[in-house]
Amino acid sequence: MIKYYTRACNFYYGKKAQELINKKKALPLCGIKNYAFDRLEIIQRKNSKITSQIIHFKDINDLEIKKKRKIKKDLKKITLKRKNFLKFVNFLEPSIMGILNLTPDSFSDGGKFNSPIKSFKQISKMIEDGASIIDIGGESTRPGSKNINENIEWKRIQKVIKNFKKKYKKTCLSIDTRKSSIMFKSLSYGADLINDVSGFDFDKNSLNKISDFKVSKVLHHMQGTPNTMQLKPTYTNVLLDIYDFFEKNIKDKFIGRNIILDPGIGFGKTLKHNLTLISKISLFHSLGLPILVGTSRKRFINQISGRYDSEDRIGGTLASVLYLLSQGVQIFRVHDVKEVKQGILVFRKILLS
Repeated sequence: MIKYYTRACNFYYGKKAQELINKKKALPLCGIKNYAFDRLEIIQRKNSKITSQIIHFKDINDLEIKKKRKIKKDLKKITLKRKNFLKFVNFLEPSIMGILNLTPDSFSDGGKFNSPIKSFKQISKMIEDGASIIDIGGESTRPGSKNINENIEWKRIQKVIKNFKKKYKKTCLSIDTRKSSIMFKSLSYGADLINDVSGFDFDKNSLNKISDFKVSKVLHHMQGTPNTMQLKPTYTNVLLDIYDFFEKNIKDKFIGRNIILDPGIGFGKTLKHNLTLISKISLFHSLGLPILVGTSRKRFINQISGRYDSEDRIGGTLASVLYLLSQGVQIFRVHDVKEVKQGILVFRKILLS
């Protein structure tokens, strides 16, 4: 069986993008009028054999019928304006998701904000610094970490969750958990987004248990579990395998409702896998949904920078964020909100001039 995939490429920005779109020489990316593209990478997969070609979007009609039909369907999704289904978040602009780990053992900030006073001080700072989403978690999912009891996890986050919406009514509250009981309790206190790194696979009851809330969800990819994910992760083709994972889950589990896609950088991936996903991230626009990526302080930065590594890895984080921004990614999950916000503002000003 042959399967086709479509990746938008050869991007234009700002006035040039708008000019080309108006002249019908390029197409808007995700409905954004100052992001445009005029080329498509058509990837063909037959079993383990993968080939690709780059064509101008106007040459689609020259393709064979089956391929043409699939590419045209993908193209509609790539150019489609994303619906703003998530409260206080506009998918036509880049958004920052600030990370709040209420754990003793997260890989970069475990134990720093574990008291309610410290937690709310950090939340206020991240919002002031430019975060429109706060992602709160009570269980570490760093490589090698083990599961914790759901009661322990809830105890770590409950005071913050219970009071979040009283203090921050116009900020999106995201819950980073794999457990349905934590999801359910958090939704009872007004959570807007569920971010489950297992792709809602760890707890088989999770989607059923929260179905009445019609809450937005992050469909995250991870190979294995946090305890095993970095033990020789393998793929036939990491980019296409994760695309297939998204496509199947959207169809079978979610029916495409209010879903944000996260390819899971560092979650069961080698350096080569991570770089492939980042560099070819625009493939996922053909699924027609917003994209979230978390590269903040991750190990791949150290693997590239070597002796130039730093504790917070702000340089590597920002470099990856700005590249992803140029590819149309909508949400960035980060620790250092102010630095990333500053970088985005300056980069976009240059890019769109």
